Amino acid sequence: MKQNQLLIILLIAFAFGCQKKSEIEKPNIVIFFTDDQGYADVGCYGAKGFETPNMDKLANNGIRFTNFYVPATVCTPSRAGLLTGRYPKRAGLHEGVIAPFSEHGLSPDEYTMAEMFKSAGYKTGIVGKWHLGHKEEFMPNNQGFDYYFGVPYSNDMDNHYYKHNNFQSPPLPVFRNTKQVDSGPNQKYLTKMFTEEAVGFIQRNKDEPFFLYMPHCMPHTPLHASENFVGKSELGLYGDVIMELDWSMGEIIKSLKEAGVYENTIVVFTSDNGPRVGSALPLRGQKATTWEGGQRVPGIISWPNKIPKSVVCSEIVNTMDLFPTLADITGAKVPEGLDFDGVNVVELLKNPKDVKLNERPFYYYSRDGILDAVRLGKWKLHISKKRGWNSKESFPVSLFNLDEDIAEKVNLADENPEIVERLRKIMVEFDSSII
Repeated sequence: MKQNQLLIILLIAFAFGCQKKSEIEKPNIVIFFTDDQGYADVGCYGAKGFETPNMDKLANNGIRFTNFYVPATVCTPSRAGLLTGRYPKRAGLHEGVIAPFSEHGLSPDEYTMAEMFKSAGYKTGIVGKWHLGHKEEFMPNNQGFDYYFGVPYSNDMDNHYYKHNNFQSPPLPVFRNTKQVDSGPNQKYLTKMFTEEAVGFIQRNKDEPFFLYMPHCMPHTPLHASENFVGKSELGLYGDVIMELDWSMGEIIKSLKEAGVYENTIVVFTSDNGPRVGSALPLRGQKATTWEGGQRVPGIISWPNKIPKSVVCSEIVNTMDLFPTLADITGAKVPEGLDFDGVNVVELLKNPKDVKLNERPFYYYSRDGILDAVRLGKWKLHISKKRGWNSKESFPVSLFNLDEDIAEKVNLADENPEIVERLRKIMVEFDSSII
């Protein structure tokens, strides 16, 4: 009898040990998400006037994508796409950005990446800029995040007067979870403050799998850098700001290594849209435009345990792909009937030199929520164009071969009417399918 009891105890201990081992083997996830950083605003993407050694080292330890996209040209919709794996129009957040006077936000009915990670046993945290609704029901702690430290919207909305509706926004609030802990912070310390908070989150949760979403405020204007970085670059304040963000990346990697979890942590680095101040060269356009420079951004993914190093990948990938990919990697189950617009690219990550993704359309929605363009393979068709915040200029139907004309200079629409019509039909059918 005693032997049987001992055997049962040993079996239970073994099963528990296997369970704990399985939990430990789940990779940690860090998404480092900057604000308005352009395609050419990283050293390994051709930056000039400043250096980004930590971002470059991340690329050397993983995959650097040259066709990496976000599903919007401005802040709010881009963040909605990342956290839901779906085009922002499905969440009703495709038109403009949320302001301090806004009443809407990301519906709690939307299933977020944070909720997915929680279902898989992860601790979830966000440190930085939320910008998906500042009313309580829309805030991070009601969207799957265990921990939140940061600001609810952009740093340019700090104590800002909106003339068109006579609204005076308050000093920029800072939250820790549901409690406001500061007001109108000195913005030159935002990057440093967020970095220290993120390091603290890693240290507190190093013994269990965690998801850290780190959406920095910078380099969104107004630009600010701490004393340690002002004057450090040849490019002026913008370069200083990027170099401090690079320092932040270095501190995160250092913290992961000190915690002993670096090798089994997936680190994603990208930006929410194109630049307003920086550079997207050789791409055309900038933030708030559906030219390539508005939505093609730097994208780097590292996972030392599983994916190869020093790979440059030209496959077309976007931030909406992260949700289904990470769900597969972590073994998380998503609700039945949840249709992603992103696809699972885990095989591409593991074997980026040989795996080719199936050709699929990528849709470019303007700042006003209008479907401007589509890319399918090498072809990109524009049927309208909102030039930044100016919606009054007319625009001819334009077709570009991005393999040969990355700067979108040579309109080939007249020579390829059948391609124009095929892509236009795809656009109309997709947009009308989203209610």
